[in-house]
Amino acid sequence: MPIYVYETIDTSKPIRRFEMKQSMNDEPLRVDPETGEAVRRVISGGYGVHVAGGSTGPSVGSVGSHGCGPSCGC
Repeated sequence: MPIYVYETIDTSKPIRRFEMKQSMNDEPLRVDPETGEAVRRVISGGYGVHVAGGSTGPSVGSVGSHGCGPSCGC
């Protein structure tokens, strides 16, 4: 399941961000489950890998070159 980033939207307070593991089929949260504050989902660039030339294996440097760690395999 993907991990989504949410942020509070009350402009009278400092913005607070948190992560929530959710199914892709779940509706976005409207409130923080812990505080009840109104929130919105943050859209980010994400991470993707493109392999050219029909190779099915990872390219040099792709494993471990991101935050998941060397045993990730994504």
